[in-house]
Formats: sequence, structure tokens, C-alpha cells
Amino acid sequence: MSECTHDCSTCSAACSSREPQDLHEKPHALSRIGKVIAVVSGKGGVGKSLVTALTAVSVQRSGHSVGILDADITGPSVPKMFGIKGNADADDQGIYPKKSKLGTDIMSVNLLLEHPEDPVIWRGPVIAGAVKQFWTDVIWGDDEYLFVDMPPGTGDVPLTVFQSIPVDGILVVTTPQELVSMIVEKAVRMAETMKVPILGLVENMSYAVCPDCGKHISVFGDSKIDEIAAAHGLPVLGKIPMNPKLAAACDAGMVELFEGDWLEPAARTILALGGHAE
Repeated sequence: MSECTHDCSTCSAACSSREPQDLHEKPHALSRIGKVIAVVSGKGGVGKSLVTALTAVSVQRSGHSVGILDADITGPSVPKMFGIKGNADADDQGIYPKKSKLGTDIMSVNLLLEHPEDPVIWRGPVIAGAVKQFWTDVIWGDDEYLFVDMPPGTGDVPLTVFQSIPVDGILVVTTPQELVSMIVEKAVRMAETMKVPILGLVENMSYAVCPDCGKHISVFGDSKIDEIAAAHGLPVLGKIPMNPKLAAACDAGMVELFEGDWLEPAARTILALGGHAE
């Protein structure tokens, strides 16, 4: 057995002193990104993009610069919620995100297509590569907080994001149905396996409010989010009701103007992560 030279670059031995290999890609040289927050779920249709948008808006309202990387390549919805139209600009240096009315930087595949309604019919590795390029080729500038709206599930793209982008924390989104709660546990366990810190859970469509008496109605049955959170030692950072006015604001591209304090605990947790205690 040869003597150790302490130069791991020329050695293939799996010794205990070997440094773990960092697979994270470097962002664009002109990007100055602070904390990266990924918003995930175990399945589609739970309102992950809505949670991304509302949390980003809440953080932006506190006076901090914010960006959203729409990693849901086959189902992008972030630009529409913010009322953004047209294509992103690019030059020899890279691609520039579009800015919302109130200054949020946004990059989505819809901003690169000739027609936003065109379907993206790509295989998994191509989709994963596109997400990686949104990190390496987009000039994000001075965004103190970058939110990544993840695609659902635990497949190629989430794996690529966790391996390629230095995510500082994730929010896991769920709804009250027991089936969805079970699938959310898969997302939690994936994050634990990838050693990505979980900031907490957010429940969407948690309840409806009776317009006459103000009573909270559990449309999808009793919530299981508190039980799941307790089982994993995680906090519940928000419960968003079914709200027709919120849905209308998203459809009209005016999510930035909607008033709602349901995700203030999530925003405070994220700001604290960046050293901005509010």
C-alpha cells in the first residue's frame, strides 16, 4: 500500500480524510445571489407556484431584492401570475430575467418560447439541463433571495436542482387530503436524503371561509399537516385558504398587489436565514 501524499486529486482511494466532492454549479459570473429557497411538493396541483409567488412577494415587500427561477419547465405559471409578457433579453454575456411591475426578477421557459401556449415536449435530461442553465447562464444581478419553483415529484429535475444549485432551504407544500399528505412525506424524505435543510411546511387550500358567518370550513376534510410536521420535527409556516379573490388576482397577473398575511411566518423564517430578522 502506497504512502498517503494528502493530494486527493491524484488518488482514487476512499479514505476517511477525503473531502466530499461538491457538485454544485457556479452561477453566472455577474450574478450576486444571496440565499436560495426551493419550493417543493410530492405531486402536482397543490399550489406550489402560488406559494412561491406569495412568499417571494412577502419577502420583497420587506425591502429585499428577490428573484424567481421557474424550474417547472413543462408547467410554467409564474410569469402569468406576475403579469409578465414577452421574451427575455439576451446578449453575449448571458440571459437577463424579466422584471415584474414591482421589481421581482423572473426567469421561466415561457419567456423563451415564441408563443407562451406552446407545449414543452422534452425528455427529462433536457429539462434538467434547461434548469441548470437558468442558474449558470442567467444574469440574476443582486438578488438577496432567489426562489426556485420546483416541478412536482422526486425525479430528474428536483435531483438536478439539489445536486447543481446550492439550496439553502426548502419549503414543502401540501393540501389537506390524506393522499397528498402521504406523498409530501416522500418530498420531506428526499430533502433529508439530499441533506437539504427543510424550513417548514405550508398547506394550501387549507380551508374555506363562509362569507356570511366567517366560519372556517374544511372542504377536503381534517388537515393532517400538524401531524406530519410533528413527526418530522418541522414547523408549519402557513395555511392558505381557498380564496376566490386570490385566484382572480393570479389569473389577472396581479399577485403582487394581493394583500394576505398567511405566509408571514414563512417569510420571517426565510429572512432570518439571510440574517434579516424582521
